[in-house]
Amino acid sequence: MADYQPVSDGQKVQIVSNFLKHSPPGEFNEVFNDCRILLDNDYLLKTQTSSAFSSYNKDQFTPVKVSADHQTLITEFAELPDGQFFDPKSKQKFVYDHLRKEGSDFGSTETDSTSEPWRAAAEKLFEAYGKEHYPNGITAVYGTSSQDQITLDLCLEDHVFSPHNFWNGRWRTHWSITFPAGGGCTAEVKGVFKVHVHYYEDGNVQTVCLKDIKESVKITDEERTAKELMRVVESSENEFQFGINEANRTMSDTTFKALRRALPVTRNKIDWNKILSYKIAPQLKNK
Repeated sequence: MADYQPVSDGQKVQIVSNFLKHSPPGEFNEVFNDCRILLDNDYLLKTQTSSAFSSYNKDQFTPVKVSADHQTLITEFAELPDGQFFDPKSKQKFVYDHLRKEGSDFGSTETDSTSEPWRAAAEKLFEAYGKEHYPNGITAVYGTSSQDQITLDLCLEDHVFSPHNFWNGRWRTHWSITFPAGGGCTAEVKGVFKVHVHYYEDGNVQTVCLKDIKESVKITDEERTAKELMRVVESSENEFQFGINEANRTMSDTTFKALRRALPVTRNKIDWNKILSYKIAPQLKNK
Protein backbone atom coordinates (compact mmCIF):
# COMPACT_ATOMS: atom_id res chain seq x y z
CA MET A 1 0.00 0.00 0.00
CA ALA A 2 1.27 3.48 -0.83
CA ASP A 3 2.70 5.55 2.00
CA TYR A 4 0.60 8.73 1.99
CA GLN A 5 2.03 11.84 3.62
CA PRO A 6 -0.33 14.26 5.37
CA VAL A 7 -0.84 17.65 3.73
CA SER A 8 0.78 20.43 5.74
CA ASP A 9 -1.00 23.64 6.67
CA GLY A 10 1.25 25.54 4.28
CA GLN A 11 0.25 23.28 1.38
CA LYS A 12 -3.40 23.62 2.30
CA VAL A 13 -3.10 27.41 2.27
CA GLN A 14 -1.40 27.34 -1.14
CA ILE A 15 -4.08 25.09 -2.63
CA VAL A 16 -6.96 27.17 -1.23
CA SER A 17 -5.29 30.43 -2.31
CA ASN A 18 -5.05 29.13 -5.88
CA PHE A 19 -8.73 28.18 -5.82
CA LEU A 20 -9.66 31.67 -4.60
CA LYS A 21 -7.46 33.53 -7.10
CA HIS A 22 -9.04 31.62 -9.99
CA SER A 23 -12.65 32.10 -8.88
CA PRO A 24 -14.95 32.81 -11.85
CA PRO A 25 -16.38 36.35 -11.97
CA GLY A 26 -19.19 36.91 -9.50
CA GLU A 27 -18.57 33.59 -7.75
CA PHE A 28 -15.85 34.41 -5.23
CA ASN A 29 -18.17 33.97 -2.25
CA GLU A 30 -19.28 30.53 -3.46
CA VAL A 31 -15.67 29.42 -3.93
CA PHE A 32 -14.76 30.88 -0.53
CA ASN A 33 -17.57 28.94 1.18
CA ASP A 34 -16.51 25.71 -0.52
CA CYS A 35 -12.89 26.30 0.49
CA ARG A 36 -14.03 26.94 4.03
CA ILE A 37 -15.62 23.49 4.16
CA LEU A 38 -12.62 21.92 2.45
CA LEU A 39 -10.06 23.49 4.77
CA ASP A 40 -12.18 23.20 7.92
CA ASN A 41 -10.06 25.81 9.70
CA ASP A 42 -11.52 29.34 9.79
CA TYR A 43 -8.50 30.82 11.55
CA LEU A 44 -6.12 29.49 8.90
CA LEU A 45 -8.45 30.57 6.10
CA LYS A 46 -8.83 34.18 7.25
CA THR A 47 -5.28 34.80 8.46
CA GLN A 48 -3.17 32.95 5.89
CA THR A 49 -5.16 33.40 2.68
CA SER A 50 -6.03 37.10 3.01
CA SER A 51 -3.44 37.99 0.35
CA ALA A 52 -5.46 35.91 -2.12
CA PHE A 53 -8.52 38.08 -1.42
CA SER A 54 -6.53 41.22 -2.23
CA SER A 55 -4.91 39.77 -5.35
CA TYR A 56 -8.27 38.62 -6.69
CA ASN A 57 -10.01 41.97 -6.20
CA LYS A 58 -7.17 43.96 -7.75
CA ASP A 59 -6.85 41.62 -10.70
CA GLN A 60 -10.62 41.64 -11.31
CA PHE A 61 -10.92 45.47 -11.13
CA THR A 62 -13.61 44.99 -8.49
CA PRO A 63 -16.01 47.98 -8.28
CA VAL A 64 -16.57 49.69 -4.94
CA LYS A 65 -18.99 52.43 -3.91
CA VAL A 66 -17.36 55.72 -3.00
CA SER A 67 -20.61 57.65 -2.68
CA ALA A 68 -24.29 57.10 -3.37
CA ASP A 69 -23.89 57.88 -7.09
CA HIS A 70 -20.24 57.09 -7.76
CA GLN A 71 -18.14 53.93 -7.97
CA THR A 72 -14.45 53.39 -8.52
CA LEU A 73 -12.26 50.33 -9.05
CA ILE A 74 -9.97 48.32 -6.80
CA THR A 75 -6.74 48.03 -8.79
CA GLU A 76 -3.02 47.86 -8.15
CA PHE A 77 -2.76 51.47 -9.36
CA ALA A 78 -5.17 52.63 -6.63
CA GLU A 79 -3.33 50.98 -3.74
CA LEU A 80 -1.45 53.25 -1.35
CA PRO A 81 1.73 52.24 0.55
CA ASP A 82 -0.25 51.81 3.78
CA GLY A 83 -2.65 49.33 2.18
CA GLN A 84 -5.50 51.78 1.68
CA PHE A 85 -6.97 52.61 -1.72
CA PHE A 86 -7.93 55.89 -3.37
CA ASP A 87 -10.36 57.15 -5.97
CA PRO A 88 -8.62 59.47 -8.47
CA LYS A 89 -11.84 61.24 -9.44
CA SER A 90 -13.20 62.22 -6.02
CA LYS A 91 -9.69 62.48 -4.47
CA GLN A 92 -10.65 60.22 -1.58
CA LYS A 93 -8.75 57.45 0.15
CA PHE A 94 -10.41 54.63 2.07
CA VAL A 95 -9.98 51.31 3.80
CA TYR A 96 -11.22 48.38 1.73
CA ASP A 97 -12.55 45.11 3.14
CA HIS A 98 -11.53 42.52 0.54
CA LEU A 99 -13.92 39.88 1.86
CA ARG A 100 -17.01 42.06 2.28
CA LYS A 101 -16.03 44.17 -0.75
CA GLU A 102 -16.86 47.42 1.03
CA GLY A 103 -15.02 50.70 1.59
CA SER A 104 -14.90 52.62 4.89
CA ASP A 105 -13.06 55.42 6.70
CA PHE A 106 -13.14 57.76 3.70
CA GLY A 107 -10.90 60.82 3.74
CA SER A 108 -9.28 63.28 1.35
CA THR A 109 -5.94 62.57 -0.31
CA GLU A 110 -3.43 64.54 -2.38
CA THR A 111 -2.93 64.06 -6.13
CA ASP A 112 0.13 64.24 -8.34
CA SER A 113 0.13 67.84 -9.57
CA THR A 114 2.36 67.19 -12.61
CA SER A 115 0.18 64.48 -14.15
CA GLU A 116 -3.21 65.74 -12.95
CA PRO A 117 -4.11 67.96 -15.97
CA TRP A 118 -3.34 65.07 -18.35
CA ARG A 119 -5.14 62.58 -16.14
CA ALA A 120 -8.25 64.74 -15.80
CA ALA A 121 -8.50 65.28 -19.57
CA ALA A 122 -8.23 61.55 -20.23
CA GLU A 123 -10.69 60.74 -17.43
CA LYS A 124 -13.38 63.02 -18.88
CA LEU A 125 -13.36 61.30 -22.28
CA PHE A 126 -12.74 57.78 -20.97
CA GLU A 127 -15.65 58.01 -18.54
CA ALA A 128 -17.97 59.21 -21.32
CA TYR A 129 -16.74 56.39 -23.53
CA GLY A 130 -17.44 53.82 -20.81
CA LYS A 131 -20.97 55.07 -20.25
CA GLU A 132 -21.71 55.03 -23.99
CA HIS A 133 -20.40 51.54 -24.78
CA TYR A 134 -20.75 49.54 -21.54
CA PRO A 135 -24.14 49.23 -19.77
CA ASN A 136 -22.60 48.78 -16.32
CA GLY A 137 -19.11 50.06 -17.08
CA ILE A 138 -16.97 51.59 -14.32
CA THR A 139 -13.84 53.54 -15.25
CA ALA A 140 -10.85 54.90 -13.35
CA VAL A 141 -7.87 56.88 -14.66
CA TYR A 142 -4.65 57.15 -12.64
CA GLY A 143 -1.76 59.54 -13.14
CA THR A 144 1.79 59.50 -11.77
CA SER A 145 5.03 61.32 -12.62
CA SER A 146 8.71 60.59 -12.12
CA GLN A 147 11.80 62.31 -13.54
CA ASP A 148 9.75 64.48 -15.91
CA GLN A 149 7.90 61.42 -17.19
CA ILE A 150 4.12 61.10 -16.89
CA THR A 151 2.32 57.77 -16.79
CA LEU A 152 -1.41 57.38 -17.29
CA ASP A 153 -3.26 54.13 -16.53
CA LEU A 154 -6.84 53.80 -17.78
CA CYS A 155 -8.91 50.95 -16.32
CA LEU A 156 -12.43 49.84 -17.24
CA GLU A 157 -14.61 47.07 -15.84
CA ASP A 158 -18.03 45.84 -16.86
CA HIS A 159 -19.85 42.70 -15.80
CA VAL A 160 -23.13 40.85 -15.98
CA PHE A 161 -23.83 38.35 -13.23
CA SER A 162 -26.81 36.09 -13.91
CA PRO A 163 -26.60 33.19 -11.44
CA HIS A 164 -30.29 32.32 -11.86
CA ASN A 165 -29.44 31.57 -15.50
CA PHE A 166 -26.23 29.79 -14.48
CA TRP A 167 -23.74 32.19 -16.08
CA ASN A 168 -21.54 35.15 -15.15
CA GLY A 169 -19.16 37.28 -17.17
CA ARG A 170 -16.70 40.15 -16.78
CA TRP A 171 -14.86 42.46 -19.19
CA ARG A 172 -11.67 44.29 -18.18
CA THR A 173 -9.56 46.79 -20.09
CA HIS A 174 -6.27 48.39 -19.08
CA TRP A 175 -4.43 51.03 -21.12
CA SER A 176 -1.05 52.48 -20.12
CA ILE A 177 1.05 55.25 -21.66
CA THR A 178 4.26 57.01 -20.53
CA PHE A 179 5.53 60.23 -22.11
CA PRO A 180 7.64 63.34 -21.31
CA ALA A 181 5.85 65.99 -19.25
CA GLY A 182 6.49 68.60 -21.96
CA GLY A 183 4.85 66.57 -24.70
CA GLY A 184 5.82 67.16 -28.32
CA CYS A 185 6.57 63.54 -29.18
CA THR A 186 5.05 60.21 -30.10
CA ALA A 187 4.56 57.64 -27.32
CA GLU A 188 3.63 53.99 -27.26
CA VAL A 189 0.33 53.06 -25.64
CA LYS A 190 -0.15 49.50 -24.40
CA GLY A 191 -3.53 47.91 -23.91
CA VAL A 192 -4.73 44.57 -22.60
CA PHE A 193 -8.24 43.11 -22.92
CA LYS A 194 -9.48 40.40 -20.56
CA VAL A 195 -12.79 38.57 -20.91
CA HIS A 196 -13.93 35.80 -18.58
CA VAL A 197 -17.32 34.07 -18.91
CA HIS A 198 -18.50 31.06 -16.90
CA TYR A 199 -21.52 28.94 -17.87
CA TYR A 200 -22.44 26.16 -15.47
CA GLU A 201 -25.94 24.83 -16.12
CA ASP A 202 -25.58 21.03 -15.95
CA GLY A 203 -21.91 21.46 -16.80
CA ASN A 204 -18.89 23.71 -16.45
CA VAL A 205 -17.75 25.77 -19.43
CA GLN A 206 -15.44 28.78 -19.15
CA THR A 207 -14.23 31.19 -21.80
CA VAL A 208 -11.09 33.19 -21.01
CA CYS A 209 -9.77 35.66 -23.60
CA LEU A 210 -6.72 37.88 -23.30
CA LYS A 211 -5.21 40.14 -25.94
CA ASP A 212 -2.34 42.65 -25.84
CA ILE A 213 -2.34 45.79 -27.98
CA LYS A 214 0.46 48.23 -28.88
CA GLU A 215 -0.23 51.49 -30.72
CA SER A 216 1.35 54.92 -31.08
CA VAL A 217 -0.15 58.21 -29.89
CA LYS A 218 1.05 61.71 -30.70
CA ILE A 219 1.56 63.76 -27.52
CA THR A 220 0.62 67.43 -27.94
CA ASP A 221 -1.52 69.10 -25.28
CA GLU A 222 -3.82 67.54 -22.70
CA GLU A 223 -7.10 67.67 -24.63
CA ARG A 224 -5.79 66.66 -28.06
CA THR A 225 -3.73 63.86 -26.54
CA ALA A 226 -6.79 62.54 -24.69
CA LYS A 227 -8.81 62.56 -27.93
CA GLU A 228 -6.06 60.73 -29.80
CA LEU A 229 -5.80 58.19 -27.00
CA MET A 230 -9.54 57.55 -27.07
CA ARG A 231 -9.43 57.09 -30.84
CA VAL A 232 -6.95 54.23 -30.33
CA VAL A 233 -9.00 52.79 -27.45
CA GLU A 234 -12.28 52.76 -29.35
CA SER A 235 -10.93 51.36 -32.62
CA SER A 236 -8.94 48.63 -30.85
CA GLU A 237 -11.82 47.54 -28.63
CA ASN A 238 -14.27 47.51 -31.53
CA GLU A 239 -11.93 45.24 -33.48
CA PHE A 240 -11.46 42.94 -30.49
CA GLN A 241 -15.19 42.68 -29.78
CA PHE A 242 -15.91 41.95 -33.44
CA GLY A 243 -13.34 39.16 -33.34
CA ILE A 244 -14.93 37.64 -30.23
CA ASN A 245 -18.40 37.72 -31.81
CA GLU A 246 -17.10 36.01 -34.95
CA ALA A 247 -15.28 33.36 -32.90
CA ASN A 248 -18.40 32.64 -30.84
CA ARG A 249 -20.55 32.36 -33.94
CA THR A 250 -18.09 29.96 -35.58
CA MET A 251 -17.73 27.92 -32.40
CA SER A 252 -21.48 27.61 -32.01
CA ASP A 253 -21.87 26.38 -35.59
CA THR A 254 -18.95 23.96 -35.57
CA THR A 255 -17.11 23.11 -32.35
CA PHE A 256 -20.07 22.80 -30.00
CA LYS A 257 -22.07 20.78 -32.50
CA ALA A 258 -19.14 18.40 -32.88
CA LEU A 259 -18.86 17.90 -29.13
CA ARG A 260 -22.36 16.53 -28.59
CA ARG A 261 -25.81 16.27 -30.08
CA ALA A 262 -28.05 19.17 -29.05
CA LEU A 263 -31.03 16.80 -28.63
CA PRO A 264 -31.56 13.02 -28.92
CA VAL A 265 -32.81 11.63 -32.22
CA THR A 266 -36.36 11.94 -30.83
CA ARG A 267 -35.80 15.73 -30.65
CA ASN A 268 -36.96 15.68 -27.02
CA LYS A 269 -34.88 16.15 -23.89
CA ILE A 270 -34.57 13.15 -21.57
CA ASP A 271 -36.23 13.53 -18.19
CA TRP A 272 -33.68 11.75 -16.04
CA ASN A 273 -36.06 11.70 -13.08
CA LYS A 274 -38.37 9.43 -15.10
CA ILE A 275 -35.68 7.26 -16.64
CA LEU A 276 -37.04 4.12 -14.94
CA SER A 277 -40.30 4.52 -16.82
CA TYR A 278 -38.54 4.22 -20.18
CA LYS A 279 -38.49 0.75 -21.74
CA ILE A 280 -34.73 0.75 -22.17
CA ALA A 281 -34.09 0.96 -18.42
CA PRO A 282 -35.64 -2.45 -17.48
CA GLN A 283 -33.95 -4.04 -20.47
CA LEU A 284 -30.56 -2.79 -19.36
CA LYS A 285 -31.32 -3.92 -15.81
CA ASN A 286 -32.15 -7.48 -16.93
CA LYS A 287 -28.90 -7.71 -18.88
